[in-house]
Amino acid sequence: MTPEYSVDNSGSKPVLKIGRAALAAGIIGREVSVHTVYKLKRLIASGGMGTVCEAEQFGSDGFIKNVAIKLLLPELTKNQEFVSMFMGEAKLAACLVHQNIVQIYQLGKSDESYFIAMEYIDGIDLEQFISRHAASGRKIPPELAVYITSRICRGLEYAHNRRDENGERLDIVHRDISPRNIMITSEGEVKIADFGVAKARRKAAARMRDNIMVGKIPYMSPEQATYEPTDPRSDIFSLGVVFYELLTGVSIFDKPTEEQSISEITSGVRRDPRSYRSELPQSIAEIVLCCLELNAAARFQTAGELGYVLENHMYSKGYGPTIITLAQYMAKLYPDRKFYVAPSRGDNLSVSVLRS
Repeated sequence: MTPEYSVDNSGSKPVLKIGRAALAAGIIGREVSVHTVYKLKRLIASGGMGTVCEAEQFGSDGFIKNVAIKLLLPELTKNQEFVSMFMGEAKLAACLVHQNIVQIYQLGKSDESYFIAMEYIDGIDLEQFISRHAASGRKIPPELAVYITSRICRGLEYAHNRRDENGERLDIVHRDISPRNIMITSEGEVKIADFGVAKARRKAAARMRDNIMVGKIPYMSPEQATYEPTDPRSDIFSLGVVFYELLTGVSIFDKPTEEQSISEITSGVRRDPRSYRSELPQSIAEIVLCCLELNAAARFQTAGELGYVLENHMYSKGYGPTIITLAQYMAKLYPDRKFYVAPSRGDNLSVSVLRS
């Protein structure tokens, strides 16, 4: 069939306009084959399953895009269980498209090594952010701790409620919310990284029992620590541990041995964060301790609920921290790095936005 088209000569140059229906009829169903090349630039980090590198993606006509490449460790490529977990990470995380989640672009295989191409984050993780304050003897402003935690809530809310193309819940639980897996970009965005240990129970049952312990022990929920089934409230507990650390500088369950950490997590005894930082509002201390309840039924039941409570504290008076506030703070905290600073009015950290 000959495509319908018209030529618009009203401008300085002729413009070919192809009818949408004709165009769709001609291309829908076609496969577009693209040979993508990635050049690894530098090592970012190494973990138990893979190595992450900064890389350049090359396209046609000089197109170059910075990405991150996660490579499965060579010694693991012969282990089908690890390969399946690695591929499952990419397939699961690729469906998560949200401003507070690191985006996955592609799952590929080069020679005998599997890799995931993902969004490159020009910034730092929360572990570095917390360490920077500890090294200088500074405390993180409480309103920024609340803001960062609220953004993590929104990313988790989206992931926890994600559905497939048939409308069925994917039952995604991250299971490894910790400072190392939370990023702050150079423009003040907060993003959750590494859904690699997350599982959609429906898809993972064939290769992994639901009672396998997954995650960093000081940030585990009691359910994880005791090999019990987990749901989104497990992520809320882990986020509570991170929130506690942002507010106080103390990793509450980081003990000399794994056994001691697990014992503290499962004891149900939680030290009030105001014992480390007396100026914290009582309401914020209560929110943190609610996240850390031993019984999941006593915690906030959804990340959205927790996010709403935190946002209410920040903005109930009509003003509060924004992405620009965080970017400006980061620029001062890291003067040697290129953090984006935008002129704005009202983003003033000297103004308290928390209610007691």
